[in-house]
Amino acid sequence: MKAVDLRSDTVTKPVPEMLRAMAEAEVGDDVFGEDPSVNRLQAKAAEMFGHEAGLFCPSGTMTNQIAIQVHTRPGDEVICHALSHVYNYEGGGIARNAMSSVRLVHNDNTSMTPDEIDALVHADSDWLARTSTVVAEDTSNRGGGTCYDFSVLAAISDYCKNRGLAFHVDGARVFNAAVAKGHDLRAYGRLFDSVSICLSKGLGAPVGSLLLGSEPFIKEARRVRKVMGGGMRQAGFLAAAGIYALDRHIDRLADDHRRAETLAEAIGGLPGITHVIPPETNIVIFDVVPAAGEAKFLAALEEKGVRAVPFGKNRIRMVTHLDVNDTDIAKAAEAVEEVCASLAGGK
Repeated sequence: MKAVDLRSDTVTKPVPEMLRAMAEAEVGDDVFGEDPSVNRLQAKAAEMFGHEAGLFCPSGTMTNQIAIQVHTRPGDEVICHALSHVYNYEGGGIARNAMSSVRLVHNDNTSMTPDEIDALVHADSDWLARTSTVVAEDTSNRGGGTCYDFSVLAAISDYCKNRGLAFHVDGARVFNAAVAKGHDLRAYGRLFDSVSICLSKGLGAPVGSLLLGSEPFIKEARRVRKVMGGGMRQAGFLAAAGIYALDRHIDRLADDHRRAETLAEAIGGLPGITHVIPPETNIVIFDVVPAAGEAKFLAALEEKGVRAVPFGKNRIRMVTHLDVNDTDIAKAAEAVEEVCASLAGGK
């Protein structure tokens, strides 16, 4: 029985046409800047977001960490949300790689406002860490795929420019945000000094993320990538998958969003589920009663051929993607219902 794998949108396999593009890619040595497919991908993504240059890297963690290193000096301070990926899921990289500390925005959602950021910016003082960088995450993983409104990001961008702060976006699922909100990508990209985008999540490429910014910024980013061991040689085979994904897999994200909404509606209100975060994009997060617990609930789902991940105490995450269809979503919803009934003693 084929499992319905909703653990993440990173579990997808390349479609046959993508594999063909990879096999036929023109390649060279990217460390020497001579891989034509990598160069095309970098230029293509930079143009899409209104930036001068791009840098292809193995992962979004690397692109985020490179950006923070370029924007900071040791001893600086970075402002981000308390639930952000750069703070929670990158191995303490801000401290370890950039030797910078972090100030966190705490609120009931997963976005920030200029006023919340301003409250955390240090005055220019010898005895205070220098605030240098603000990092936003769009969409928010911990927030259930929620998106920033363009106007809020524009206000933060203006604030950062006025205060001389760098503004970076962790756009691991930025295309989900763009499809959900109808953003113009060039206008969106120009709000930031640097943009990280992922190709191996909703877009279905097997590997890779891109860091976008000005030419001087990307020149320095290449140096940091090398130091981090991220220089790749004939990476054009992977870049070809990214080009294919950017050309063909953005608009289809609307299907993932629709399926996430369908799943959330189907499981909302079931006995044993206390809360479902209304999905804005492709992430469904729900809470189960403490008597069930996330581990027990997930094990029961796995027995029924549905895979998900724990996302905190009594909390579970499911993510829709191009490898699941309407039938799979119906199966997942049915499995959740059966598990709820079983735990409630229904059968």
